[in-house]
Amino acid sequence: MSALTARQRIGWGVITVLVLVYALFPVASIVATSFKLPSQLNTGTFLPETWSGTNYESILAPSGAAQELFLSALRNSVGISLIATAIAVVLATLAAYAIARLDFPGKKLILTTALAVSIFPVISIVTPLFNLWRAIGLYDTWPGLIIPYLSLTLPISIWTLAAFFRQIPWELEQAAQVDGATTWQAFRKAIVPLAAPGVFTTALIAFFIAWNDFVYGISLTSTSAARPVPAALAFFTGASQFESPTGAISAAAVVVTVPVVILVLLFQRQIVAGLTQGAVKG
Repeated sequence: MSALTARQRIGWGVITVLVLVYALFPVASIVATSFKLPSQLNTGTFLPETWSGTNYESILAPSGAAQELFLSALRNSVGISLIATAIAVVLATLAAYAIARLDFPGKKLILTTALAVSIFPVISIVTPLFNLWRAIGLYDTWPGLIIPYLSLTLPISIWTLAAFFRQIPWELEQAAQVDGATTWQAFRKAIVPLAAPGVFTTALIAFFIAWNDFVYGISLTSTSAARPVPAALAFFTGASQFESPTGAISAAAVVVTVPVVILVLLFQRQIVAGLTQGAVKG
């Protein structure tokens, strides 16, 4: 493959810069808004005239107007997302292993069903799920969100992990069994360590999906007992009915985005390696 000419390199550089500006401009705008005073929100300037941490104090300080609403929602988001991710990864690992290694009737049907569930409109099942959860007592509870979150995280987890397990040589497991290992021991000690990059990548993707959900969070909760952060942001209010909570919402958005950005930056090599390994058939 021939090297790029100087003009081509410049062209690709310009395209890269434009894409980065397009992608990062909304983020920069939210960060700048989070440091603005309420009186500066409608001035039309991009950067705040006076940098202030008032919005962060309102959601984090003990005396903040939105502190109780935000911190309780943050705890709910962390707990629910971690539990949903852990359950999804464990179930998906077992299901993907069976799909990749075993021949049984209906294997393609399972994968097709998982794909259909992942693309099914969430909003279409919220109303019946709302009525069902109210009837059986799961409304406004952690399990009432964890179970629906599995419908979001399990399909993509199964598809991703099935691709990883197909790349692992079947002979390694057979060799472990020849050496006296049981099927479970061969799976746990020979297969799972080799699939660790894929499991880790899948866990991050599943966590991000659960972390960012809004529809289930706003529809299946009514109090701070289980309401996650994306839903809680809709209940932020200003100091008065005439004041917009835009600054507080922007500050909360920055706070909940920072952990995700840190995770991606810390584990970007594992994520890229995992996605690449699962996408290329050896």
